[in-house]
Amino acid sequence: MARKRLIIEMGMGVDQHGQEPTVAASRAVRNAIAHNALPGVWEVAGLSHPNEMIVEVQVAVPYPEKVRQEEVLAVLPFGQKTLTVESGGMVVQGRAIPELNDINDEMLIAIAAVTVLIEND
Repeated sequence: MARKRLIIEMGMGVDQHGQEPTVAASRAVRNAIAHNALPGVWEVAGLSHPNEMIVEVQVAVPYPEKVRQEEVLAVLPFGQKTLTVESGGMVVQGRAIPELNDINDEMLIAIAAVTVLIEND
């Protein structure tokens, strides 16, 4: 079976306090899927359940080795999910606030692309 792309959504996420790349990555994925509906998976592709979708996520974030991948994928409600994390995004100097448990002045910015594919004969 061949895989065909149905949609690609892009998003951005920021962790202003806490310096957690997982938080920034999760927010980027959530931003990418926040304003879409996919009736085409039923009406065009003929899937009977949204878990039949193949969902490939690519995230670029500072400190990719610290990303807890299962938490990022948990943002997606349905599909056969995979995640690729790579170095990227941005580190911007903010302001550490001790009451927010900041460890430094860094704000982490992540970008994400979420691709929905279907298997086709």
